[in-house]
Amino acid sequence: MNEQRKDILDMLAEGKISAEEAEQLIAALERDQPAAAPGPDARPKGKAKYLRVVVDAIEDDEPTRVNVRVPLQLLRAGVRLAALIPPQALGKANAELMKSGVPLDLTQLKPEQLEALVEHLDEMTVEVDQPDARVRVFCE
Repeated sequence: MNEQRKDILDMLAEGKISAEEAEQLIAALERDQPAAAPGPDARPKGKAKYLRVVVDAIEDDEPTRVNVRVPLQLLRAGVRLAALIPPQALGKANAELMKSGVPLDLTQLKPEQLEALVEHLDEMTVEVDQPDARVRVFCE
């Protein structure tokens, strides 16, 4: 049960709202929420909110799962902030990234490129060196 539904039921139990009002509030909640949680092979419709990286592997005969969910709004904000960095600082940051083994050119990072990536990123499977490991990268 989600928190909002529990709050509505608590207000009903305390007599703060009528059963009819509780029913209306719950119906409004259901209209605002997706019908069901997406399965692992289903891609949600609409604007993506998260970049997900899921890794399933076997380590030391034990199943291991890594599940990372990054808000795309954080990435979008970072790209917009990068546009505010003076060119001299971007050059220094690029040099430090290269020195650390990250071949990323911050001067080429544009918000429309991120949106195009998100728009075209469909679920994909990344091959890894181990046959008993699977990596999935997708937006939801």
